[in-house]
Amino acid sequence: MSTPLASRRLLLVHAHPDDETINNGATMARYAAEGALVTLVTATLGEEGEILEPGLEHLAADAEDRLGEHRAGELAAAMTALGVSDHRLLGGPGRFRDSGMMGTPANDRPDCFWRVDLREAADLLVPVVREVRPQVVVTYDENGGYGHPDHIQAHRVATYALALAAVASYRPDLGPAWQVSKVYWNAMPRSFVAEGIEAMKQQGSDFFGVESVDDLPFVVPDEAVSAAVDGTAFVPAKLDAMRAHATQIAVDGPFFALSNQIGLQAWGREFYRLAAGTPGPVDPQTGWETDLFAGLG
Repeated sequence: MSTPLASRRLLLVHAHPDDETINNGATMARYAAEGALVTLVTATLGEEGEILEPGLEHLAADAEDRLGEHRAGELAAAMTALGVSDHRLLGGPGRFRDSGMMGTPANDRPDCFWRVDLREAADLLVPVVREVRPQVVVTYDENGGYGHPDHIQAHRVATYALALAAVASYRPDLGPAWQVSKVYWNAMPRSFVAEGIEAMKQQGSDFFGVESVDDLPFVVPDEAVSAAVDGTAFVPAKLDAMRAHATQIAVDGPFFALSNQIGLQAWGREFYRLAAGTPGPVDPQTGWETDLFAGLG
């Protein structure tokens, strides 16, 4: 037995605009189309991101420093493409700044997300959890996928906020307590990534010089994966959302041209590790759930 679609509620916690589309775009579009409530919380405006769109270099952090407000517009357009109407910035626009990569000056700024007190940030997420009352939450693993400080911090803040939100005596002014049923971390199974790299090499790409799939920090063993969501029917929506993030993603560039030749599998299947909760029924061939709400009555 599964949760009725009309009462399904999914919350995603991400670090920057575009992270949600790359990791979960097809999943978000699928559940939104099926009638589930999909809520996205983004921690920063991605002010330190590189700018790929010609003519917008003046928005960069080392120039006018207005990339964040531009990326807020990109995020809104991406959510329209995915059919997601409930998207929020943690604490409001500009509350926490993009931290950049470890060791950069941006990472030392006192207002960056990496430096925020966990309780301060969690107290901004707790009321969202209690308001939305999601059965399922998606965020990053403890390494943020590949070690980005904002991804790691988003993992920490989400984990802390979910624990606090479930305690009735904690900040009752932030709403009634709510216990999430399942927490998933984004994941990329080794076999899937290896197949993709090989397919792209056959198309003539060296995949950025990567010699082995094991050199990629975000890859996890297949046995660590818990769920694979089939969103192939929503690949066009995901690609439109990626195009909306034009300063960050060159969808019409050579990498995407090659990957699109591989087929819808490249963008339509999204993978997850179950970090908390009880797994539901699985696909007998893969041993993975095919629905993040599987097993929830």
